[in-house]
Amino acid sequence: MKRRALTTAFATPRAALVLMAGMLAAAVIPWLSPAIADDTANVVHVVTIDGAIGPASGDYLSTALAQSVEQNARLLIIEMDTPGGLDSAMRDMIKAILASPVPVATFVSPGGSRAASAGTYILYGSHIAAMAPATNLGSATPVSITGDDVGKQDDNNKSDEEEGSGKDSNDGSTAMERKVINDAIAYIRGLAEKYGRNADWAEEAVRDAANLTAEEALELNVIDLIAEDIPDLLKQLNGRTVSVNNLDVVLDTEAVVVERIERDWRNKLIDAITNPSVAYMLLMLGIYGLMFEGYNPGVLVPGIVGAIAILLALYAFQILNVNYTGLALIALGIVLMIGEAMTPAFGVLGLGGIIAFVIGSVILMDSDVPGFDLDLTRIIPVAAVAALGTLGLSWYTIKNQYRARVSGVETLINSTGHVREAFVDGQGTIWIQGERWNAVCSSPVNVGDEVRVVSLDGLILTVEPTRSF
Repeated sequence: MKRRALTTAFATPRAALVLMAGMLAAAVIPWLSPAIADDTANVVHVVTIDGAIGPASGDYLSTALAQSVEQNARLLIIEMDTPGGLDSAMRDMIKAILASPVPVATFVSPGGSRAASAGTYILYGSHIAAMAPATNLGSATPVSITGDDVGKQDDNNKSDEEEGSGKDSNDGSTAMERKVINDAIAYIRGLAEKYGRNADWAEEAVRDAANLTAEEALELNVIDLIAEDIPDLLKQLNGRTVSVNNLDVVLDTEAVVVERIERDWRNKLIDAITNPSVAYMLLMLGIYGLMFEGYNPGVLVPGIVGAIAILLALYAFQILNVNYTGLALIALGIVLMIGEAMTPAFGVLGLGGIIAFVIGSVILMDSDVPGFDLDLTRIIPVAAVAALGTLGLSWYTIKNQYRARVSGVETLINSTGHVREAFVDGQGTIWIQGERWNAVCSSPVNVGDEVRVVSLDGLILTVEPTRSF
């Protein structure tokens, strides 16, 4: 009786809707609870920038900032150890930090790390600037794309030809050098004044490449605090007021959940491609792949791999500081080595190509920008392989000069054939190597006699009987 009553009750439309709503709530609540907890969680994100500042660094930071905003993070900490890097990437990173609604703390850590060159600018452009003990910052003088210092020159090294060349008579710098220096000074002073930090020392770091230890930086109001590690940093930041997008924000970093944001596969790929050594190897792989495809049309694999590699290398070279004289020397070296393979130069073109190749490789990315120069240990193996290949090709060519001919008209000399038609006035035809040839003979021969080729004059063979009668 009870079972029937229950069945009847749940059979009504209203009861069915109540039952479905209850089942839906039971299924959804477990999924909603973590989302609500995550949205209100006291989360602090940490990213690690270790090495040269480049396009991959900017992409990494932008992704991390977007994730911090999405998850309503309390703070984003940039744990940094960098020798510097590219100006364009540095400025993109600072723009992202200044526009971020999430406070950003740049922390030079662990001990022994540095925020040199571009790292100094990023430190000045962050809402919070912190350093660990035994770290340093500075050396913020810009370096040109060719690797020359953009700054003062020694007056004693100034030549008479510099008169009237645009050089300043006081410091020996060109108008372009002064523009770059003054632009960098104005940029870092603006960042310093925005957060009330020492702008005079910032100018000194740019103009004279000055450096400071963590303790000196704190004393001169270059940074906000010194912390042993991230837990100590969070402890000191708790309750501190910072200006974010012209709004005062009080940091709550007590009992926070620290989450590290790792680089994704895309960022790792960009970082790998824009590594000078990898870009150089991609260029070589692309050139040799296209060469092999040219020598063996239709193989396809070398051509496809070479085309992909050379496109990736060209992408990387648009980002890296490339000395185009070095690139031209590498191209000349490749052309000369191809010429060695196609002409009997006995190693002369190949040797010249290797020399041009090595010199071009050395100066290809000859730059003082930290982390964006080409390691000599990458050049030597490539040059050695090219040299061995050229020497092997030369040896093979010379060896073939003394090898017996196996095809062509030269193989007819001293070979034997048979008279096909009777000779009239010393002229007739013979059958030799499966072909019919016109021939002349000073001795009488008959059809079927065996003859030997003595010489060749155009398409006429001179023959003699192999046996005398």
